[in-house]
Amino acid sequence: MQQAEQVSYKHFGRCYRLCNDEVDLLVTCEFGPRIIRFGFIGAENEFAEVDFSLGIPGYGTWRLRGGHRFWHAPEDMIRTYIPDDEPVRVEDHGDFIRVRQPVQQETGIEKELDISLAPDRPSAQVRHRLRNRNLWPVDLAPWALSAMREGGTCIIPLPGRRAPAPGELPGLSTIALWQFSDMSDSRFSWGRSTIRIRQDRAEAAPQKIGALVSDGWAAYLRQGNLFLKTFEYVEGASYPDRGCTVEVFLNDEFLELETLGPMTRLAPGASVEHRETWQLFRDIPPLESDEDVSAAILPIVEETKAIDAC
Repeated sequence: MQQAEQVSYKHFGRCYRLCNDEVDLLVTCEFGPRIIRFGFIGAENEFAEVDFSLGIPGYGTWRLRGGHRFWHAPEDMIRTYIPDDEPVRVEDHGDFIRVRQPVQQETGIEKELDISLAPDRPSAQVRHRLRNRNLWPVDLAPWALSAMREGGTCIIPLPGRRAPAPGELPGLSTIALWQFSDMSDSRFSWGRSTIRIRQDRAEAAPQKIGALVSDGWAAYLRQGNLFLKTFEYVEGASYPDRGCTVEVFLNDEFLELETLGPMTRLAPGASVEHRETWQLFRDIPPLESDEDVSAAILPIVEETKAIDAC
């Protein structure tokens, strides 16, 4: 069953810890909202931990830190990189905890996370919520970012194919690139049904790619541990960054596995929610081909979706 306690964790200070018999999860209290750890009990953190005590040049005083954080899209140098250094309010609701950031004075947006662990399996659910505290509507989309520990491989599923009907010519999906994206980078493996992206400590050049993932999942495999996140895809909705539901950024320190909700015109006082379900699995073999992914991950994805639907 889920248990909760307050602890001090490394240089991240006071945290709220949730655990069951298999995994634990730590939420920072002195800044955020941020989940700084998720992993098997007694094992390494599946998230990256970064000590940026001086901030990032060109990004004001915003500190990377690592873990899982919550932004709103589209990305903008002014509103996106507002420092999240203020203490957050943590409320224990028994079967979940709620983490609320003070309203951002620059944007008028309030961020909130509802976080719970499954009582009997290595799974967490995170509900990301944005609330508009302005007196005018705001166009935005929820944006959930998980910085994964170095040395793993990210898996992005591509849409399934079928024989086209007579005269059927529309494009199937979207791949988005950024100014610094390089599709020839050896860390990318382009398959028919997946894109596999390898994080490599020896490769310093940053890369980013986005995709319209209609299957509602993405994953990261590292040393036999599979981190799987599932999310809702809304057919026909408008998504940020030319239609992306999943984005991946990587450099030589970590890989960010990101999901996005649809663009929403948020009325004053209204809120929008984006849910992710996280699961951890042990002893997953290397995924070096589309066939490996189909054999090892797709059955897990279908089982996870069935559980989410209950």
